[in-house]
Amino acid sequence: MPNAPETPANLLDEAKARGLAKDFGLKGDEFDNVLAILGRNPSLTELGIFSVMWSEHCSYKSSRVWLKELPTKAPWVIHGPGENAGVIDIGDGLAAIFKMESHNHPSFIEPYQGAATGVGGILRDVFTMGARPIANLNALRFGAVDNPNTKRILDGVVRGIGGYGNCVGVPTVGGEVNFHPAYNGNPLVNAMTVGIARQDRIFLSAAAGIGNPVVYVGSKTGRDGIHGATMASAEFSEDAEEKRPTVQIGDPFAEKLLIEACLELMETDAIVAIQDMGAAGLTSSSVEMAGKGGVGIELVMENVPQREEGMSAYEMMLSESQERMLMVLKPGEEHVAEAIFRKWELDFAVIGHLTDTGRITLRHNGVLEADIPLAPLESQAPLYRRPTVETPKQPLLDPASIPNPTTIPAALKTLIASPDLCSRRWIWDQYDSTVNGQTVRRPGQADAAIVRLEDSRKALAMTTDVTPRYCFADPETGGAQAVVETWRNITATGATPLAITDNMNFGNPERPEIMGQFAACIRGMKAACEALDYPVVSGNVSLYNETRGVEHPQAILPTPAIGGVGVIEDASKAVGIAPRSGRELVLIGETKGHLGQSLWLREIAGREEGAPPPVDLAAERRHGDFVRARILSGAIGACHDCADGGLLVALAEMALAANCGMVIEAPPPGIPAHAFWFGEDQARYVCATPDAPALLAAAKAAGIPAMRIAQLAGTTGALALPGHPAISLDELRTAHEGTLPALMSDA
Repeated sequence: MPNAPETPANLLDEAKARGLAKDFGLKGDEFDNVLAILGRNPSLTELGIFSVMWSEHCSYKSSRVWLKELPTKAPWVIHGPGENAGVIDIGDGLAAIFKMESHNHPSFIEPYQGAATGVGGILRDVFTMGARPIANLNALRFGAVDNPNTKRILDGVVRGIGGYGNCVGVPTVGGEVNFHPAYNGNPLVNAMTVGIARQDRIFLSAAAGIGNPVVYVGSKTGRDGIHGATMASAEFSEDAEEKRPTVQIGDPFAEKLLIEACLELMETDAIVAIQDMGAAGLTSSSVEMAGKGGVGIELVMENVPQREEGMSAYEMMLSESQERMLMVLKPGEEHVAEAIFRKWELDFAVIGHLTDTGRITLRHNGVLEADIPLAPLESQAPLYRRPTVETPKQPLLDPASIPNPTTIPAALKTLIASPDLCSRRWIWDQYDSTVNGQTVRRPGQADAAIVRLEDSRKALAMTTDVTPRYCFADPETGGAQAVVETWRNITATGATPLAITDNMNFGNPERPEIMGQFAACIRGMKAACEALDYPVVSGNVSLYNETRGVEHPQAILPTPAIGGVGVIEDASKAVGIAPRSGRELVLIGETKGHLGQSLWLREIAGREEGAPPPVDLAAERRHGDFVRARILSGAIGACHDCADGGLLVALAEMALAANCGMVIEAPPPGIPAHAFWFGEDQARYVCATPDAPALLAAAKAAGIPAMRIAQLAGTTGALALPGHPAISLDELRTAHEGTLPALMSDA
């Protein structure tokens, strides 16, 4: 029989413990449950452990009931949600391992380190499973361009992403950037990593083997990031700057060493289980590993490598210092692991062992600091089905009722220079997108990034997408559209979409209207994933993205960012958005001129209203499968989906990418010209082909709407639009590429 639990030293009196619990983010009834589980008052360390493990950031207490609705299985899914990252079969005995995670609150407080450590954390989630990272992506949201904070935060975040990713030697190959006043006080920094592993060398986190050593590797533990998970589970107020000590400090060079050391050890048979120390640091890694394995764990805190003197058990357990991993090794293999980590000049220490008690016990210099049963720490974690209020439906806008206040050429120039559509070159140029030499399509060259697998013809396609203004107007439609947008972007390269990761960014879940947004977005995502055979294999939830407190809350737009991954068997068949001169352009999909929630409506008409464009999931599947098959057959040589800004923006982007003029067909009768050119109808692709009649005939036979829309004309240097003056490519390029450099000129 296991020994009876001991009583830790230095228990808090109940009044003090209750006050600290409130400061740590625990509700009154949650603290009462802590007392019931322990059968006594907690020590400071125990209270800290409960507070971070039961934080929104770690426990998903407001979102778990809804996340269960998402489809997570498919024949190609090896590991879905619940592990450090999702794992899918990509053939040839290989697996793609990927996940997206937020670092929103830290990036508001300290943009450079917040973004940098976001990249470091998501890299660890992937290589801890045995994968070599091959690509990073990001999904960024900033406030209005005229907000005083936007330039500072944008500059710091981009430098942080580039500074970490470039140094660690993983290419940053794609992403998205948007601006809106709703993010003035709460930017979003969502980081995604994709890695490759052998299917027979995938490492999981469930601890096993009573008596097996628990090993700490990587960098030393400091006082940075303490209660970072708690900070990420609360709204911001005017004292946000005071939270700076909760932001972690990253070291990409140490991360590179850690990647190589871990992958080298993974070539041996020494590892039983492995987990990175992310949010909540040593607490979450030890609790989750032991809890998943159904074992106990005992840690000796003075053995933890420390970079600061006098650290307490509480500080060591809650520190979120970066570049650290926790492992369970097979008995007798410690010397093998230590030799590898010492070679890479990283710390290595045996800090404990597994037990049969089902408890986590912590001793520091011989003093018992914590003794907590693991099962109720997870099984009795708070779980809320919070009240929801549905977002009121907005009416579909009749395009004929919306007058065009300017000319078509003037509107195009304004849109293509707008913050949401302008060139991101100022950002891309700070990222190394080609390190390791496997990047086939870099940022701006295709709708999704393409990265070839080493020593293979096979490549992965990857992208991140969401349209928050759609989600705000109609969360269910917006959630579905976010999924299909990634599916279209991957399809537009010729790759087959396989699975997604999500990053659910929302406001305060205690407000029913916010929880209503969350639930509706989940419904839309579920429907799209099921219709497209496109399961969710990993993800992250970031709530309380609000500023100014509960009296005057200002939430972000609902932003369920989606990261999609697909595979193409022959990278040479992948296409980009730049067509060859002389090619004809065919529009696949139906155009009705939907202007509700469009960028044209906002940027040109000065209105943000109406229902977003409807999403026809059956049409998305038909059109996408048709386009992909024609790309792989060689009938389509370039492809671009129609999204933000509509058809004319897509044509202009293709012309700029090809540096080639274009003769455009007149719009069909019955649709106002500005609605035809700038409406954001879904399920549409612009395809470049050497044989338009054949492509049109194939579309007709398949029952898919299609029309010839333009022809490339290399000598014109302009977009020729019937009934309007020619639109100079030079003018468009100047407008398109000038916005961000002008904004950031003195950053």
